[in-house]
Amino acid sequence: MKETVHVELGERSYDVEIGPGLIAEAGTRIAPLLKRKQVCVLTDETVAELHLDALREGLATAGITMEALALPPGEATKGWPQFTRAVEWLLEQKVERRDVVVAFGGGVIGDLAGFASAVLRRGVRFVQIPTSLLAQVDSSVGGKTGINTAQGKNLVGAFHQPSLVLADTAVLGTLTPRDFLAGYGEVVKYGLLGDAGFFDWLETQGPALAAGDMAARVRAVTRSVQMKADIVARDETEQGDRALLNLGHTFCHALEAATGYSDRLLHGEGVAIGCALAFELSSRLGLCSQEDPSRVRAHLKAMGMKTDLADIPGPLPDAEALMALMAQDKKVVDGQLRFILARGIGAAFVTSDVPREAVVRLLDDALAVR
Repeated sequence: MKETVHVELGERSYDVEIGPGLIAEAGTRIAPLLKRKQVCVLTDETVAELHLDALREGLATAGITMEALALPPGEATKGWPQFTRAVEWLLEQKVERRDVVVAFGGGVIGDLAGFASAVLRRGVRFVQIPTSLLAQVDSSVGGKTGINTAQGKNLVGAFHQPSLVLADTAVLGTLTPRDFLAGYGEVVKYGLLGDAGFFDWLETQGPALAAGDMAARVRAVTRSVQMKADIVARDETEQGDRALLNLGHTFCHALEAATGYSDRLLHGEGVAIGCALAFELSSRLGLCSQEDPSRVRAHLKAMGMKTDLADIPGPLPDAEALMALMAQDKKVVDGQLRFILARGIGAAFVTSDVPREAVVRLLDDALAVR
């Protein structure tokens, strides 16, 4: 039941292996990359408790030893203090340029470990072993690494492609329902931005996927990764098409900043709300029918997901304050905020031609029903 997606980037091309049981095979799959049979693993405390022994055993089958550093779980880890701690630990382990760092965890660990690898000795190779659905379908593929700052999300980082990605879908069974559904927000995003048929399939298969159907999980992860790989191959550093992958993210990043990158709003939950808002805005601007945002919301609701600002607990700033947070987004060009809007499900596009007052009105209306 294993699938392979190839990310075509010339000399920096790599494979994404998808399926159950890959952690047990980590040693044989990573061994060809190694000059010496040892790796340094960055993980978080939750993943370490659940899966680190299994990874150690998987590596040992190929005679590979490992040292590991477990950081605190959560988005707050993705900042300067834990990043500094990770880099200094890797230097203490005497990681050499020809060695491999392993990122073993969700999106936070993948982004932080990837950035640490990018700057360590001006670049060492790393392998992604993503343990969350969000990381398997999105953040582990494509080479975007980085950390958050007080000014905003992912504003410090580097493009640094992994040498291999091992997405063990059996690990998804240990996620909480909330974490699984947060990752599902990114899966839905792929259907909404470029594959209406995939969205159709998710509408019928989403419940089975959430309930643990392994074949459905492998198919959903594979299709998501394939779509991302195709876009990254065309536009690695986000000069054009790659911005499509940010559908829902302009709203999401502002909401994450407004909630302090806390458990009040998980990234994938913000993406789901952001996708619903992007389709609502598209409909208001006459780009798509009113049925499209209704259908997006209906599917998210059917899956038990957050769909509206009203679903975020605690206070939120007003529309103008949210607009100010959006203005910090990396997608700002010449002071103009770029939005990913849609002409229909599966037909997203990038535009700067969005009236500011239309966005403010949308946010005002969304805040009014809280």
